[in-house]
Amino acid sequence: MYSDIFEEIKKYDKIVIARHIGVDPDAWASQVALRDSIKATFPNKQVYAVGNSSSKFNYFPKLDRMPSELDGLLIVVDTPDKKRVDLPDFSNFSKMIKIDHHPYIETYCDIEYIDDKASSASEIILDFINKTELLMDEEIAEVLFMGIVSDTNRFLFSTTSKTFLMVSDLLAKYRLDVPKLYENIFLRPLKEIRLQGYIEQNMEVTKNGLAHIMITNQIINELGVDSGSAGNLVNNLNNISEVLVWVMISEDLKNGIYKFNIRSRGPIVNTIAEKYNGGGHKFAAGARVKDKETADKLLKELDEICLDYINMSNEV
Repeated sequence: MYSDIFEEIKKYDKIVIARHIGVDPDAWASQVALRDSIKATFPNKQVYAVGNSSSKFNYFPKLDRMPSELDGLLIVVDTPDKKRVDLPDFSNFSKMIKIDHHPYIETYCDIEYIDDKASSASEIILDFINKTELLMDEEIAEVLFMGIVSDTNRFLFSTTSKTFLMVSDLLAKYRLDVPKLYENIFLRPLKEIRLQGYIEQNMEVTKNGLAHIMITNQIINELGVDSGSAGNLVNNLNNISEVLVWVMISEDLKNGIYKFNIRSRGPIVNTIAEKYNGGGHKFAAGARVKDKETADKLLKELDEICLDYINMSNEV
């Protein structure tokens, strides 16, 4: 299917590359790496990487302004369902392509390449570049390395032998400053570390192994952190022996929602998240709900799957 996608890229003079709302490093990395590779290969093409930006990820190449007309070829990376694409209008694109590593949710593009065994969208883009005539350079290699490292949390999650081989090949071919790239991703300001301390001191843990905490707008203001900071810290709770599923809930007053970042060490959580305007991977997912009552209902379902997991494990 890579050859089919490459042929479509060759056909179109205007290409828009989008990804999901609530951008994370893998989504940003995969879209700008693909953009820059296409532009390096086809200098006369207009290629735009679009979506809402975030100052947290200013170590990546910048995104583009949304073009005045959304037409030509659309490529969506790292986004399994249409409602989560960070794009206002789909109506005028001649062709749409999806490149994703999440489990299938729905078909919304003409061509869909899904590899849910891949560690990240960045890994797929790296593989795509390697297996087509698209060009690579050191900056693109750095971006893809950071996307893979971020989505695997330093190769702890969703990492296969293929991931290690591809990253090893990158390191062999390009002079990547790995300590500096790790600093870009993982270095945190003191106020965010204080937020981490608050989370560890105040999270609740149920008898079934569900850890959860609500980060209110008041706490965000008191600690002077970014509203997305709690979600960035969710992977830091993955080594607590009494916890099976852990959840960061962030209050978003501007949009009138509660954002859930969910991680698991066994229970499958993405199917629950899909019921609450979200989705993701088996053990890493997100959701968005509009009121406290629905948030409590989601937590109750997550606690129940922890109990089910314990009971199933005891039967084995």
